[in-house]
Amino acid sequence: MKLSNGQKVIIILGPPGAGKGSQASLLAERLNLYYLETAKVLEEKFQKAKEGDFIAVNGKKYFMKDEKKLWSTGFLMSPPFVVYLLKERIKKLYKDGKGIVLAGSPRTLYEGEQEVPFLKKTYGVKNIKVILLQISPKETIFRNSHRRICELTRHSILYSKENEKLRKCPLDGSKLTKRKGLDDPKTIKVRLREYRERTFPLIDYFQKQGLKVIKING
Repeated sequence: MKLSNGQKVIIILGPPGAGKGSQASLLAERLNLYYLETAKVLEEKFQKAKEGDFIAVNGKKYFMKDEKKLWSTGFLMSPPFVVYLLKERIKKLYKDGKGIVLAGSPRTLYEGEQEVPFLKKTYGVKNIKVILLQISPKETIFRNSHRRICELTRHSILYSKENEKLRKCPLDGSKLTKRKGLDDPKTIKVRLREYRERTFPLIDYFQKQGLKVIKING
């Protein structure tokens, strides 16, 4: 299949609260790409999961209950579990002729080693761009602990003096809520440690794979 101009891949990395989701949404709209939101894919699976449900990858069972517990406490989920779900969705999007923006995966070296060769083979290395959003740990904790999300479409509403008393999403009117547990200061510190130890090493891997990493002050 010949690649169309829209069949590009943009991977956005950064610590929690760096604005990955916000920037992904803007880029997807501007460049006519599909924002493949990992958190949304996972939430859909968790919401539909019944007691005892699991996904088998290479002969090993990954139970939904266990993965949801990791996710809700700030720890990264089992990489094979995440990769399986993402690959299935990417295959369908490519078949439909859509380019994508990824902002929630890869988050571990394992995910990168599984997803990047797959993306290179599918979309072509020249069509893959990587962006690293950089913010301080202090800013991460502040943004996440003050962040609220739209109940309907799950997009983030960043805190400001102007909107601190806002109760409904200005885009669709749905209720603004906090992500219970996930954005608590204690959980955010766990997520920051996970980012430093398990996600940041991806930068070197991307560069070794011939992918230029564009660093931006977030």
